[in-house]
Amino acid sequence: MSLALDDHEDVVDHFRGANMRWSKIKVVPRATTIVTNGPGRTGERRMYRLTFHRRHRRLVEDAYLPHVLAEGRDAIARARQRSLHTNKPKDDWEGDYDAWSSVKFEHPSTFSTLAMDPTRKQEILDDLQMFRDSRDYYASIGKTWKRGYLLFGPPGTGKSTMIAAMANFLDYDVYDLELTSVKSNTELKRLFIRTKGKSIIVIEDIDCSIDLTGKRSNKKKTDDGEKDKESKVTLSGVLNFIDGLWSACGGERIIVFTTNHKENLDPALIRRGRMDMHIEMSYCCFESFKVLAKNYLGVEEHYMFSEIRQLLGEVNISPADVAENLMPRSKEKDVDSCLGRLVMALKEKSSARNKDGDENDNSGKQQEEDKNKKRDISNDDKKEDDVP
Repeated sequence: MSLALDDHEDVVDHFRGANMRWSKIKVVPRATTIVTNGPGRTGERRMYRLTFHRRHRRLVEDAYLPHVLAEGRDAIARARQRSLHTNKPKDDWEGDYDAWSSVKFEHPSTFSTLAMDPTRKQEILDDLQMFRDSRDYYASIGKTWKRGYLLFGPPGTGKSTMIAAMANFLDYDVYDLELTSVKSNTELKRLFIRTKGKSIIVIEDIDCSIDLTGKRSNKKKTDDGEKDKESKVTLSGVLNFIDGLWSACGGERIIVFTTNHKENLDPALIRRGRMDMHIEMSYCCFESFKVLAKNYLGVEEHYMFSEIRQLLGEVNISPADVAENLMPRSKEKDVDSCLGRLVMALKEKSSARNKDGDENDNSGKQQEEDKNKKRDISNDDKKEDDVP
């Protein structure tokens, strides 16, 4: 439903005790004048006219009109349809403006539903809030208005969910950059130029995307066809993409890398200034479990919580595994059954860990016994050699 003023209608706005009258008017050219503004268009014009008392002129110029413009921008931002973009292969481009394909971004994740330590979660929220409100500050210190986040941790710990929560909190678009389909550093720059402000540029599993070590000489030679398909994006190209001169094209962008193995990344890629904040997405702790229990079962306290707290301190389990065990199996949420299923899963992990530990101990003892036997045999042989 869309509501708007009809022609020659008025509406009055009250601002700081002054009445501001807006009128929608239509100007029709004289019959003797022939005016066209393109195919199918006439010279008819529509506009809004603002009328106010002359004593409010200074108020209108200094405060009211800037207020109207600011409210208009906010209204456009609220009505803006946020999108999830992904890059197309170069062969599918129809000009540089067709480098990205997009769909409506509808991920429901928020920070309130994110399974994470509350203290750490609040630190991230404060950092994002400060970034969003710091345009003038970044300009004053001579830095591009962008920020980098490195999300690292085992699979299933919520890295992609964190990105969605960040996008929903900031009301930003998301650009999911698939490096394996980018064939050169030049193509990477052109993709970056076609991104818009108020966006999060994501490269997931960056350690698995392409070889960023620069050590290509040890690879076996391939035929020309395979070489053409191979991405020639280099570590230098990615570094320039993050904080080189091209990164200053536009502003209010966040760059996010995710990885399961932080130690495999080149230190130059994740140093401060490129990846400004390193966020470890770890295994599920008790505080994270409480968030999941509230989300999935609607409970904040339960008699099984103490046992679950103890088990979570003994084993490593991802939030994704915990969530799967908490998922109700019927329309009626049986809290005891769901929590009991989680307790059983945690106990199985604990017993498997203890079993592996016992096997490792037995293996160590066996290796030590074998070493002692070999040492005894060696000493006996030496004694026999010493007998005349």
